Amino acid sequence: MTALELAAAVRAGERSAREVVDEHLAAIDARDGELHAFNHVMADSARDAADVVDIAVARGDDPGPLAGVPIALKDNLCTRGVPTTCSSRILDGWRPPYTATVVERVLATGGIPIGKTNLDEFAMGSSTEHSAFGPTRNPRDPSRVPGGSSGGSAAAVAAGFAPLALGSDTGGSIRQPAAFCGVVGVKPTYGAVSRYGLVAFASSLDQIGPFAVTVADAALLFDVIGGPDPLDSTCIASARAPIAESVDDGIEGLRVGLFAELLDGVDADVAGRVHEAAGALRAAGAKVGDTSVPAAAYGLSAYYLIAPAEASSNLARYDGVRYGLRVDGDDAASMNARTRDAGFGAEVKRRIMLGTYALSAGYYDAYYGQAQRVRTLIIRDFDATYRDFDVLLAPTTPTTAFEFGAKTSSPLAMYLSDVCTIPSNLAGHPSMSVPFGTGADGLPVGVQVLAPALGEPVMFRVARAIEQAAPA
Repeated sequence: MTALELAAAVRAGERSAREVVDEHLAAIDARDGELHAFNHVMADSARDAADVVDIAVARGDDPGPLAGVPIALKDNLCTRGVPTTCSSRILDGWRPPYTATVVERVLATGGIPIGKTNLDEFAMGSSTEHSAFGPTRNPRDPSRVPGGSSGGSAAAVAAGFAPLALGSDTGGSIRQPAAFCGVVGVKPTYGAVSRYGLVAFASSLDQIGPFAVTVADAALLFDVIGGPDPLDSTCIASARAPIAESVDDGIEGLRVGLFAELLDGVDADVAGRVHEAAGALRAAGAKVGDTSVPAAAYGLSAYYLIAPAEASSNLARYDGVRYGLRVDGDDAASMNARTRDAGFGAEVKRRIMLGTYALSAGYYDAYYGQAQRVRTLIIRDFDATYRDFDVLLAPTTPTTAFEFGAKTSSPLAMYLSDVCTIPSNLAGHPSMSVPFGTGADGLPVGVQVLAPALGEPVMFRVARAIEQAAPA
């Protein structure tokens, strides 16, 4: 059953939330030993939350639109009293004293957090191989990676461990694993969803969003978690109309642009699926044409200066003093260094060093400053393109899911996995991945729909049309 169907059945008293939770916990018990989607399963608290929902239904109250629906949470979303590790030894066992706004909103609408999912350490990676607690495997083919950094959340939904999940997307960390695992993944407009309680990687790029099996389910969760939040000063202050009500409004007359720079160089079978999706949109009444966002070609280079620079600042707080791991030394400086050396993995150290270098005296203007100027050019080119098109269409990833170890020896090869998703993060625009058939290897292909800032209503409608036309 979809999340919408489960919630409707629970609200109507046709199914109990406790029964739904127990079924999903049984699925986790049966297969997560193989996949390792979760760092921590919240079995007891999930059952307690389900009982609260069932009591409300029995009393004649409406628990909310997510009534009884299990939801997996990426392990960089703070949950009070529950281990929140970011898949890093430096936070192993840390229990936050507060809960992220998005998690509070899930709970307030009847949703049931069922566990904390594995990720690349501090969300830095594209395969979930950079977790201190071991990799997650792709449910579609366990010899392949699930993508990253939100690989655990994508795998949890693909494996049927939860109908919905939350992840974070800094350069593609929701959309890329969604494509690899064959599920729907959404990166909202920057500021459309509160980041309060999200452990920061790169603050001008991070955004929380949903994973789901269907576009309608993703819209449901987006409506729940979105909206203003006084606890996040970067959150958009104005409320917006619900998305879920309009996903089936059709696409007649919408203008869809094929994103040339993101189609260039991707695998032929992936590009072929994007062109098939474009044909399906044309058949459904959209006007499809080719377009270009020239500065997007420099997105990867700009991102891998901006994101590490912000990471080097954000991760300075892990000093062995206030929380998490502490490795003693002869003095404070030695203790700091030993703690960070023991607590951070190789990829996190690499990005901290890159970012610190880019921000250092004598190099700031040449690297970080220049990257920000490129970011402005990307935004301008997107703005020009969106004068002619309502949405853009592109691959989510250059390839289908790759094998374990295929790219870990070459950081640049791994970084190229995000080449199609990074431009939306730099611009702050929404985009989403929708499953559309398989590649030559039989693994899922994701088609990406991109929209201008606050363009989610149209983006979801186009995604729904792609979903309806997807090959069986």
